[in-house]
Amino acid sequence: MLDGLKVIVIGAGIGGLAVARALALRGADVTVLEQAAEITEVGAGIQISPNGLAVLRALGLEAELEAGGAVLADTVALKDYRGGAVLDLDLTQLSPHKYYFVHRADLIDLLAQGARAAGVKIQLLQKVEAVEDGAVGQVILRGGARREAALVVGCDGVHSRVRPALNGPSEPFFTGHAAWRATVPNLWGRRSDVQVHMGPGRHLVSYPICGGARVNLVAVQEQQSWVAESWTLADSPANLRAAFHDFGPEAQAMLAAVQSVHYWGLFRHEVAARWHGQSLAVLGDAAHPTLPFLAQGAVMALEDAYGLAQSLAGADGLQEGLAAYQQLRAARAQKVVRTATGNARKYHLSFGPLRFAAHSVLRLGGAVAPRAMLRQFDWLYGYDITQI
Repeated sequence: MLDGLKVIVIGAGIGGLAVARALALRGADVTVLEQAAEITEVGAGIQISPNGLAVLRALGLEAELEAGGAVLADTVALKDYRGGAVLDLDLTQLSPHKYYFVHRADLIDLLAQGARAAGVKIQLLQKVEAVEDGAVGQVILRGGARREAALVVGCDGVHSRVRPALNGPSEPFFTGHAAWRATVPNLWGRRSDVQVHMGPGRHLVSYPICGGARVNLVAVQEQQSWVAESWTLADSPANLRAAFHDFGPEAQAMLAAVQSVHYWGLFRHEVAARWHGQSLAVLGDAAHPTLPFLAQGAVMALEDAYGLAQSLAGADGLQEGLAAYQQLRAARAQKVVRTATGNARKYHLSFGPLRFAAHSVLRLGGAVAPRAMLRQFDWLYGYDITQI
């Protein structure tokens, strides 16, 4: 049913560009509306686990990802905040095992090129003020201009204009966590590992990106005060270093290399009750914002994008396809969001004896049954939406 279907996608992020290509490859007439003057991303790395790579492969973009500076990962190293080893997970034992680290900007560029190559029209400086659901979807732009399409897909993040049109207004809630992100030169020869230094009320994640030239850092701290829900708020590197002053030498060396850093509060919105209407749909953070403690935010947007296109392509009509999309995605999104939220507690154990006991269990499990430690992630990484 997608042949010639007119679709407007709001937002040229990972989910928006992926769904635009997925729909266009199936014959839809797709336009992406982006409010920015150019398609850019602030400097940050993301992880593409096997379930996300399956989508890029189905979209015909895997080879370009590998050639564009993505780093093939082989190890997750969980460490005590002072630097002692807790558990090493061998990612090469995953089936399929390919797990990549990539700069977010590189992935955005890849998806934008892929969308344009599929015939997608990307229009910049298009600020969406409101949408209206109906027999035809209506998009109202700043200045009052209106656009319409048979389907309007909201890929516009936690501040989505489409989500409230389907579910009514809602307020995000602060999770009690704030995060810093930065990239630094790879001065340590890091090649293929992600390290997680776990401490009382805090943790630090690091991994190589940009072909190994740089290391991406994400540092998360529990706190009571509210922080702006923004990806572009700058902070002083001194504040980051002060928050992690008692971490060990490995962490201190990375933090000392930080020259500029962004800071944001981690907010949650409940998973949307309605993912679609007559002519509106949402995906990615617009439908199910998730905390970054499972490294699945971008990957869930990729899964959603493919799932929406696949559901519509296999349906006899738009409503049937949209209903199939929500049925396909909602339960999995709920489980990922719950698991990511639970990981924060595991990383941030503050009571010393409890932290020691928990880390000892992890060490023992890794020594006695390393494959079993990985199997607990089969439901996540072994999922291939392109084969459903």
